Amino acid sequence: MSSVNAAPDFKKTLLSALSLRGATGPLIGLILLCLFLTIATDSFFSIRNFLNILDQITVLGIMAVGMTFVILIGGIDLAVGSVLALSMMVLGYLNVTAGMPMWGAIPLALLAAAMNGAIAGVLITEFKVPAFIATLAMMSIARGLANMITNGSQIIGFPPWFNLGAIIRYGGFLTMTVAVMLVVFVIATLFLRYRSGGRALYAVGGNPEVARLAGVNVKRTTILVYTACSALAGLAGILLAARLDSVQPSSGVAYELDAIAAVVIGGTSLSGGTGGVGGTIIGVLIIGVLRNGLNLLSVSPFVQAVVIGLVIVLAVAAETFKERSK
Repeated sequence: MSSVNAAPDFKKTLLSALSLRGATGPLIGLILLCLFLTIATDSFFSIRNFLNILDQITVLGIMAVGMTFVILIGGIDLAVGSVLALSMMVLGYLNVTAGMPMWGAIPLALLAAAMNGAIAGVLITEFKVPAFIATLAMMSIARGLANMITNGSQIIGFPPWFNLGAIIRYGGFLTMTVAVMLVVFVIATLFLRYRSGGRALYAVGGNPEVARLAGVNVKRTTILVYTACSALAGLAGILLAARLDSVQPSSGVAYELDAIAAVVIGGTSLSGGTGGVGGTIIGVLIIGVLRNGLNLLSVSPFVQAVVIGLVIVLAVAAETFKERSK
């Protein structure tokens, strides 16, 4: 009897530990995609290429974690791409133009990003502005502020160590930017699974009124979630600045679409209440592997946009079908 139940129990425990419930389909899709690209190209299946993929998904991965929190409570955040640009420009202005040390410029850049999310959260909770409209307005405001800082000009001249942290592979494998992304993944996963605040996100996304009656402060939770999402977008902007060794206000255009796509592909429901960071990681990897593979196959960037769009449509259609079947 124990041997019969061992396999199901092990599978249940493994999926629970990795927060992959609802994301087994995307995981299978990722494996099949990797197998196809391994056969179709000569250079995909290599340590060097896998490390390049990790470098390429760093910004998207961190932004997608924040977007996961927002979508879990049934919300949406269209401002993250503009917030990323705002964080980059604040960092560049404070460090390069004003001469402030990095240890002071980075927290202030993150604060500027977080304030954007906090304002959006207040608009949504206190003034009952729909999340779509509130974050759309903040997207415009953040992009405008990013351009105002330098009148639309880029900033270059960061300290050498800042850029080297995104280039040097410590231990021969991980850059500083990838290490930060992995730390964000671990912290976010542990928060959702083992902290009451993390479980509250599922409650709010499932039914805000029931969550309120159960003692969850829905308004505070919502504001904190949007603040965290913007702060993570700001962190992603700082890492992007390290990779590019420069900042410009046009950075991050349409990044919010990629973040939402990664979360949805990973199995998190747009209606809220189900999903997790484990699935989002898979969604991020699918987008990263797909773009990397299409580049190796010399597919036109315009065709790549079409392919990724089709993948998003299929993911949303699969979610809709799953919900209807329930």
